[in-house]
Amino acid sequence: MTMQTYEKELTANDTGETGAHQAGIHIPKSQTDLLSFLPPLDPSTKNPDAWLEVKDDAGDVWRFRYIHYNNSLHDPGGTRDEFRITHMTGFFRSAGATAGDKLVLSGELGTWRYEISVRKAGDAPEAEPSEPVRIRLRGWQRVY
Repeated sequence: MTMQTYEKELTANDTGETGAHQAGIHIPKSQTDLLSFLPPLDPSTKNPDAWLEVKDDAGDVWRFRYIHYNNSLHDPGGTRDEFRITHMTGFFRSAGATAGDKLVLSGELGTWRYEISVRKAGDAPEAEPSEPVRIRLRGWQRVY
């Protein structure tokens, strides 16, 4: 299997620092690699979702909801057609995540098993024997 890693720089909205209510971390539809990394969701169903079981650095397992809000495909006047990962607030608080930190999501493609961590702003990523090449995606980055 192929191990993949994605990271996203967290915003104050992502971590709850603004006090605003946001329905999870947004995943742009243009991020086809990242969407393929996550379980498939059937767009013919209104707001299809899947629960992700994700292990953190301490070995704790968190449950996040991966959802495709898609009422624009099903309801007259519907406006939403976006992917999000929700139910992350407890994890962010536990990890002490703040704006500028990096959310790191890894796993083996097709297994639907994931690991998650927060890399604090300014911390260098752990170096592999050969330096990874980073490709900048909007909001999210895939780490090769």
